[in-house]
Amino acid sequence: MIEWIKEYMPNAYGLGWSGDYGWGIAIWQTIYMTAGAAIIGGIIGLLFGIGLVLTADDGIAPNRTTFQILDKVVSVGRAIPFIIMVVAFSPLTQLIVGTTIGTTAALVPLSLGVFPFFARQVQVALLGVDSGKVEAARSFGATNWDIISDVYLREGRAELIRVSTVTLISLVGLTAMAGAIGAGGLGTTAIVTGYQRFQNDVMWLATVIILLFIVLIQFVGDLLAKHARHN
Repeated sequence: MIEWIKEYMPNAYGLGWSGDYGWGIAIWQTIYMTAGAAIIGGIIGLLFGIGLVLTADDGIAPNRTTFQILDKVVSVGRAIPFIIMVVAFSPLTQLIVGTTIGTTAALVPLSLGVFPFFARQVQVALLGVDSGKVEAARSFGATNWDIISDVYLREGRAELIRVSTVTLISLVGLTAMAGAIGAGGLGTTAIVTGYQRFQNDVMWLATVIILLFIVLIQFVGDLLAKHARHN
């Protein structure tokens, strides 16, 4: 196998596993950006999504002003192309991280780019919860927090896992795009090292690894969602 790689994918083999531009560091950077942005953007998106459901006219804490603000932020955030967001929020990235280059710096635009998408996904998932169960909980004197934790999040967990899977897959794509403009990871390997230097074997191998990430995320997400539906 190694001999086949050396013969037919010499440039990919030449990068090696270790070193500043090796496959190991590229894979780790992609995992780091995906996980970091998923945690930060996921928390923000979850809060926005819950807020949209609660403050809607038919929510358990209706507030038209708050709903309109949350809704507009999510809508505008989703409308901004990620590549523009990276440039537009570079001063914020510089302020928070101290630099606009590298994997840690990429967490800022990645989190800002993914949270509006996830927030809307969470909103749709929670709206699918049976309203009768919400009303039943309210009739028993449940607080808003009780309804959020014991009804919305519990009853909607399978759908929340599904939309989280979709969001993670989208995020992997964003890390590749961020890598193309200097964030590191497999995106940098595919575009800068592979495409721009005419090393097609590097570009294709990086692409295959990204696809494997996506397949793995989808597989695990499907298993978790299936388990949640039966519990």
